[in-house]
Amino acid sequence: MYYVYLLECSDGALYTGITVDLERRVREHNSSSLGAKYTRARRPVKLVFSKKFKNRSLATKEEMRIKGLKRIEKIKLI
Repeated sequence: MYYVYLLECSDGALYTGITVDLERRVREHNSSSLGAKYTRARRPVKLVFSKKFKNRSLATKEEMRIKGLKRIEKIKLI
């Protein structure tokens, strides 16, 4: 299973990503150098949305679609 997820950063910014292990990835964003550079500067982050996909291809397509949304559209998705 693959997950597309949205994080809300401490400054209110939204971050979109993809992973196979949602709990581990959120933990990395909050407390590890393995988290994205973008989120490391905006800790703590909290998970506000996630969706499961059967394969990486579908998940990647959804990730790109979400990244292309305006902020207001992302908030509606949440």
